[in-house]
Amino acid sequence: MKKTAGIHHITAIVGHPQENVDFYASVLGLRLVKKTINFDDPGTYHLYFGNDGGRPGSIITFFPWVGAYRGKTGDGQVGVTSYAIPKGSLGFWEERLKKFKIDVTKSERFGETYLSFDDVHGLKLELVEREEGEVNNWTIGDVKPEVAIKGFAGATLYSSSPEETERLLINVMGLEKIGEEGNLIRFKSHGNIGNVIDLKKSSSGRGQMGVGVVHHIAWRAIDDEDQMDWKHHVENNGFIVTPVRDRNYFNAIYFREHGEILFEIATDPPGFAHDESYETMGSELKLPHQHEIYRDKLNDHLIPLEVKNLD
Repeated sequence: MKKTAGIHHITAIVGHPQENVDFYASVLGLRLVKKTINFDDPGTYHLYFGNDGGRPGSIITFFPWVGAYRGKTGDGQVGVTSYAIPKGSLGFWEERLKKFKIDVTKSERFGETYLSFDDVHGLKLELVEREEGEVNNWTIGDVKPEVAIKGFAGATLYSSSPEETERLLINVMGLEKIGEEGNLIRFKSHGNIGNVIDLKKSSSGRGQMGVGVVHHIAWRAIDDEDQMDWKHHVENNGFIVTPVRDRNYFNAIYFREHGEILFEIATDPPGFAHDESYETMGSELKLPHQHEIYRDKLNDHLIPLEVKNLD
């Protein structure tokens, strides 16, 4: 039976790109590891944020659509994206979010304390302390490695058919069901980051794609060979899977599960340092070779960005 290690990345739609960078790089302290374009919509940025090395399980990516309509979080989507922070750092983050006038609520589930808040464009986020996961050595402003976000803790799925999504998570993706509490079922993968999935058992109403909403969730494949095994495995379980698509930093396949959530399976390699060095990742606009001839036109069209120290 195949088993994914957990989340590779999560991709969402947001508004103004500089507001996006200010929130994730300057407030949350993540590293802007790649500034590129949406390969399917080249006039739009595709921004990647993660830990210091941009490793799988830490990457959140964004399509910024300035002036686009606001989405609605609901069935068929990732409802909440959860980040793992080091043990003992919850107080730091509670004070930091308040410092930037971000409304925060504190709650308990499955024996853990969560800080819940929305990003600048309405995306629902959480922070939770976890022992698991590597230290993130990226530093910006007051966010030092001892408190820095390590990567994903997991995600909460809002399904239009929770029983079908539960079967998929266990029988196809290879996650283990480890508990139920209230309106949630909890599953866990064998990885040490991005490894906990909560599934909401009741309907949240139909979701609508737009700003402030997750577009898809991507799961980890070890390499190209493993990804092809996943493709055959998912197809043999009755799902329609896309051909492999080259995303430059990973290869991707996609399918929509029966609860209407868009799933991707992405390869861990080659990663984000193959067209930039570790030291310079995220500093320049990087384009796939087929779009390089449009660089001047894209530079004129895309909104200039900078990572700022807001502390």
